[in-house]
Amino acid sequence: MMEEPIAPNNPPSQSTEAMKDVAFGSLAGSIGKIIEYPFDTVKVRLQSQSLSLPIYSGPLDCFRQSIRADGVFRGLYRGISAPIVGAAIETSSLFFSYRIAQDVWRSAISKTKHDTAVGRPDLSMPALTACGAISGAFTSLLLTPIELVKCQMQVPLEAGSSRGPGPLSIIGKVFRHHGILGFWHGQLGTLIRETGGSAAWFGSYEGTSAMFRRYNTARDRPHPSSILTPGEFERQSSLQLPIYQQLLAGASAGVMYNFVFFPADTIKSRMQTEDVGSSRPALPRPLAKSPITISTSSAQGIKPSLLDTPGSSRQTFWGAGKALWKQQGLAGMYRGCGITVARSAPSSAFIFAIYEGLKGWWG
Repeated sequence: MMEEPIAPNNPPSQSTEAMKDVAFGSLAGSIGKIIEYPFDTVKVRLQSQSLSLPIYSGPLDCFRQSIRADGVFRGLYRGISAPIVGAAIETSSLFFSYRIAQDVWRSAISKTKHDTAVGRPDLSMPALTACGAISGAFTSLLLTPIELVKCQMQVPLEAGSSRGPGPLSIIGKVFRHHGILGFWHGQLGTLIRETGGSAAWFGSYEGTSAMFRRYNTARDRPHPSSILTPGEFERQSSLQLPIYQQLLAGASAGVMYNFVFFPADTIKSRMQTEDVGSSRPALPRPLAKSPITISTSSAQGIKPSLLDTPGSSRQTFWGAGKALWKQQGLAGMYRGCGITVARSAPSSAFIFAIYEGLKGWWG
């Protein structure tokens, strides 16, 4: 009598894994955005204010003025609806495309050593970093239109105005004057930031996590000073880190993501807010000479923008970068970097901890 064959333990299907990436990444990204949004608002206002007639002397002054003028919610959380949607899309897209890039990379190097715990080829740290860069490049295409709307909603309101433009009015204005491609204004800056930043984000997280796994494995062995066996080394990647180590690894990833390619984000923010306030009359004050200073509100004495007329030219990434470097140098490129790094550490820590926790819980 023949024995019934034992059904193989097949790995989860691609569709199941994709749904997990989207669901878990969306939830983690939304929570992270709620944590970081007030700091992001301050960062955008510092980046987009006039170079010659700045409103804020620094992050703390921007916090004080924003709360004094509009209160906590309207001053710091104005326009959060679009960013929450954007954060859900961004984070789910990053985790989804990161996993797909790893799968493609593994299939291309199938002759490398296999991880006995999961039955897949191991990837080196440079390969994981490259997969992070690929995921960032893909995500930038989805993120640029969302960030354009977000940045234009975050700049200060004009004097005497009690309510700023909503996302639908901004979307209509951009499409009316610049067409569908107008939503990808600043794409090069987003591409550079997301490609390099995501490589640093995933690379830092994977590197820090691997360091913790090696430490935990060596600490728990009977003779910690001896060299790890091949089996112990291969099982490291399947170890679940304690929550505090996940938080530390995520925090380090957030710091690296924002610091390394921050100048690209500064230039992008100035480009995407250049036609905010274009319909507002300028106050009789000296005009800023730099073309990128048209990005801020009339309260700063900014020249009305010509960008509201169809066919008018807009700032290029390299043009905006050269003008900013000429006026303020490296300090201008990193304006708002301190507060960005400060908010990115807890936000990124919670994003990775929530995502990894949900994946561990649901398998």
